Amino acid sequence: MIIFLVAIALMLYVMIGYPVLLALISRFAPKPVIKADSLKSVSVVIAVHNGAKFLHDKLETILALDYPRELLQVLVVSDGSTDDTDDIVRQFDSAGVELIRTPRAGKPAALNLAIPSCRGEIVVLTDVRQPLEPASLRRMITCYADPTVGVVSGEMIIRRGTSADQVQVGLYWKYESWIRDHLGKIDSMFGATGPFYSIRRSLAVHIPDDILLDDVYLPMSAFFRGYRLIVEKSAVAIDYPTSLRVEFGRKVRTLAGNYQIIAAMPGLLGPANRMWFHFVSYKLGRLFMPHALIAVAISSFYLPGRFALAAIVLQALFYTAAACDCFVPEKTLLKRISSPACTFVTMMAAVLCAISVFFVNPRSLWKESKVVVAPES
Repeated sequence: MIIFLVAIALMLYVMIGYPVLLALISRFAPKPVIKADSLKSVSVVIAVHNGAKFLHDKLETILALDYPRELLQVLVVSDGSTDDTDDIVRQFDSAGVELIRTPRAGKPAALNLAIPSCRGEIVVLTDVRQPLEPASLRRMITCYADPTVGVVSGEMIIRRGTSADQVQVGLYWKYESWIRDHLGKIDSMFGATGPFYSIRRSLAVHIPDDILLDDVYLPMSAFFRGYRLIVEKSAVAIDYPTSLRVEFGRKVRTLAGNYQIIAAMPGLLGPANRMWFHFVSYKLGRLFMPHALIAVAISSFYLPGRFALAAIVLQALFYTAAACDCFVPEKTLLKRISSPACTFVTMMAAVLCAISVFFVNPRSLWKESKVVVAPES
């Protein structure tokens, strides 16, 4: 009974209790960010492998940014691309876009090669797929008027999906974004929004080649030097919806990356982490969630009488709904139950699979994120 109740309490705290507590702290004890429309020199870096499908449009949105062109450097690192990526970059030679060609070595190596070539005071790291809104860069840079800010993330908006699982993935991302935003309001989030974030050039450190999350390693290096990691919600990048299957692979990689970050920065677990309570409640709590589910399932058989039967039946119904989701027709009442159940179970499975980072080459966990490209509604 005790194990069952403790496991249930842990899950409720991580999913509901901690977010409520975070909302209260951010409301009553926020740390405002000083902003000013003071322009700084900026280097935009895109590390890309075979990104021809998106690269032309991405460069167009960067060159269309509401930012003085003389303060903007644009670098594209082609990481062993075998498609038309390099040719597309060369089409923008006259606009000053610079191409760095390197043999295939992975994103961290590509960034390590590009950052020393950055001339800007602020380095903006962005992925090839997500277009940027015209005012996004200017709004992001306003946050650097605050000398305590070291990293600023943009706000990633995911276009609404057409299937139930795409909608659920979008809702999950909104939940994650909400937590990151509120962490930034009280001090710092744990990392950055990978597709669109910026860092002071002076804080950019060398990234280990096998690190899966450059968007955590670089920002957290700044965090341990006393700087804040925040979100500027008006600095918007747009992304396409992804299926739950694709999100599973991405989640395995990001959670595996969390294990790497903890190993690389053990200070996260001790007093050197000024956000220790939040790190335990948010990041570590997530890693323990599937183990709590297993504890609930096993301990259910040892509950007294009818409690055991009720607990076992409810769990059986939940997991059955999740398992049968792919057979449930779209836009039905049952789909509204099975799809969230399937999403939750898939995310918990991703946590367990992330442990594989200790047994395989970390780079093998990198998978191309296939998206549904459709006109913006």
